[in-house]
Amino acid sequence: MIHRTKFLFVVVILALIVAGCAAPAAPSAAPSAPEESAAQAPSQAEAPNEIVVGAIYPLSGSLAATGVDLKNAVELATDIVNNEYDLNLPLAKTAGLPNMGGAKIRLVLGDHEADPEKGAAEAERLINNEKVAALVGSYNSAVTATASQVAEREGVPFLNPESTSPTLTERGFQWFFRTTPYDKLFAENFFQFLDEMKAKGYDVSDVAILNENTLWGTDVSTLENQYAEAYGYNVAANIPYEANAADVSSEVQKLKAAGEAVLLQASYVSDAILYMQTYKQLDYAPTAIIAMDAGFVASEFVETLGDDANYILSREVWALDLAETKPIVKAVNDMYKERYGTNMNGNSARAFTGMLVLADAINRAGSTDPAAIQAALMETDIPADQIIMPWKGIKFDPETHQNTLGSGIIVQIQDGEYKTVWPFDLASAEIIWPFPKWSER
Repeated sequence: MIHRTKFLFVVVILALIVAGCAAPAAPSAAPSAPEESAAQAPSQAEAPNEIVVGAIYPLSGSLAATGVDLKNAVELATDIVNNEYDLNLPLAKTAGLPNMGGAKIRLVLGDHEADPEKGAAEAERLINNEKVAALVGSYNSAVTATASQVAEREGVPFLNPESTSPTLTERGFQWFFRTTPYDKLFAENFFQFLDEMKAKGYDVSDVAILNENTLWGTDVSTLENQYAEAYGYNVAANIPYEANAADVSSEVQKLKAAGEAVLLQASYVSDAILYMQTYKQLDYAPTAIIAMDAGFVASEFVETLGDDANYILSREVWALDLAETKPIVKAVNDMYKERYGTNMNGNSARAFTGMLVLADAINRAGSTDPAAIQAALMETDIPADQIIMPWKGIKFDPETHQNTLGSGIIVQIQDGEYKTVWPFDLASAEIIWPFPKWSER
C-alpha cells in the first residue's frame, strides 16, 4: 500500500514538472514573430538599389536605325543620371537618385518593330515580368497608343517623349504624359511660316498633302486640311498612301499633276527615302517640300540620300546649330557623338529629354509607388536652361498631361546639315527657296 502511494506521488510530481517545463514554451514563441518583423522592417523601408524603367522602341524592322538613335539617347540620359557630370541638367551633378539613397536606374528595353500589337505585348511584359516602375517610348504614335493603353490599365506611369498624334493626349488618360509638342502646333506652324513667306513676296497659295496612312499620318493630314482652310490656302491634292510601300510612282504622278504646289509630307524613314528617290527619277520638283519631321530627320535619311537630301524643309524640335546660343546642346551632343559616332537629331534629343524628365519625377517622388511618380510628374516644372530643347521648359497641363511649354522650329538640309531657318529671328542660315529642279543641281 505504501509502495503504491509513493508511486502515485512520483507520477504526480513528474506530471507537474513536465507541465511546468512546457508552460513557458508558448509564451517564449510568441515574441519571436514581432522580433522577426522588427528585423525585417528596416530592409523593407530602405530605398531600392535600382529603379527599373522600361523603354519601348522599334529596335528591329524598317525603323530599326531610328530605334537605335532612340535607344542610344535614353541610355545616355540614364548614364548621366546614374553618374556625376558637370552639366546643367536634372540629376547630372549627383550619382543616382539622391532622394532614394543614390539608387541607380536600370533600363530594360522592349522592341515593338513598329507594330502596335507588339508594342502592347512589350508593355505587358515589362510591367508584369520586369516589374518596371514606369515606361518611356514609343516613337510611333500608333504603337504609343496601344502600349500606353496597357500602362493605363495597369496603373503604371508612361512618359512619351516623341509621338505627336494629337489624339494621344485627348483620351483622358491619368498615367500618360507627353513632353514633345504635337502635330496640332506643328501643322499650324506650317501655315504661319507660309504666311510669312507670302509676306516676303513668294507665291505659296497652293499646297499638296501627302501622308502615310497610320494613326500619325492620318491625324497630320486632318490637321493640315483644317489649317489650310483656316488660313485660306487651296489644297491642290490630298494623297494618303500605304505605309511601308514598295512603289510610290502612282502617288508621285498625282503630285506632279498638282503642279508646283508646296508639298506637305508625313512619312517614316523608309518611305521618305523611297519618295525622294522617286521624285528624282520622275523629275518632280514642287515649290518646296515641308516634312512633318519623322523620317526626314532620321539619321539614315541624309546618310542614304547624300546630296539628294538637300533643300528639304522639315518641322523640328531641335537642331545642332542651336548650340550657338545654348552651350548645353553642344556639350550633350559631343558626349553622344563620342559614344555613338553620329550627331543627335530631333528624335534622339527628344528621347534624351523625356528620359531625364521621368528620372527627375521618380527622384522627386522618392518612391517607386506609381501614384507617387504620377503626382511628381504632375508637379514637374523644369526651366528652359536645364534642357537641350529650344522650349520654354517642361510643365504638364493638369487635364491632358501635355507639356505646355514646347515649341517648334523649321530646319532645312543644306550641304547635308540641318540648319534652322524659321522662326526667322532664330535662323542660323538663309532659307533656299524654291526647291531646285533636279536638272539644275
